[in-house]
Amino acid sequence: MPLGLSAGFKCHHVGTGVGCNLFVMSIRLTNLTLAYERHPAVHHVTANIAEGAWLAIVGPNGAGKTSLLNAIAGLATNYEGSIEGLHPSTVAYLPQQTQLDKSFPITVFEMVATGLWATLGFSKSLNAGHYQQCSEAIAAVGLQGFEGRMINTLSGGQLQRSLFARVLLQDQPVILLDEPFNAIDAKTLADLTGVIKQWHQSRRTVLMVTHDLDYVKRHCPQTMLLARECIGYGPTNDVLTRENLKRARRLSEAFDEDAAYCAQGAA
Repeated sequence: MPLGLSAGFKCHHVGTGVGCNLFVMSIRLTNLTLAYERHPAVHHVTANIAEGAWLAIVGPNGAGKTSLLNAIAGLATNYEGSIEGLHPSTVAYLPQQTQLDKSFPITVFEMVATGLWATLGFSKSLNAGHYQQCSEAIAAVGLQGFEGRMINTLSGGQLQRSLFARVLLQDQPVILLDEPFNAIDAKTLADLTGVIKQWHQSRRTVLMVTHDLDYVKRHCPQTMLLARECIGYGPTNDVLTRENLKRARRLSEAFDEDAAYCAQGAA
């Protein structure tokens, strides 16, 4: 069976996951401006992200990509403007591997099981059904036999597979991925792309920060190009033009650290 959902790992409603209690509408960003360390990280971004979109968020280093993703995830609240159409409880978030403490003594199974946190909380323990869900998620990303391995013994690709399994268990209609394909092998890249495609086909909304423009051109239907402000948003081929990419680099290089909080850059 190809990587993706195992035969038993099926949705009870619409989508790809366990339970699939889906309710999501479009995500609306209106004049969104947010700061990082007292400097503006994202300026006046307005966009309507449709339900079921697979959107790549790209731009130069320091363009505000992760800051924007954190705001959508509800992890950053110091912003002006508005984010409407979702609640943090409807979001599954996969951070960059650099944000993880790989020395923490936890097995693959235990880490994947944290995807059931919203269901279990502090007080409940895993029952037989939860164990089956965890096993199916692990199988869905091709990690059978790794359940007892400590996460600090995993390769980059194996760790990323386990993080995707945790997102499967979180079973949310909005999925946020921050640089999901850094330092992984080609086979893992292809396999996890297959998982994302299943999410997309089941009308989950996937927002993915990445620096790999070739990947975006091959796979992502829509793109937002940031250079602290939004340079382009829409179909990928319309956004990733030579002119837009040049403008993004120019704005990023010309950024004024002393600019006023709401000032937009000029090309």
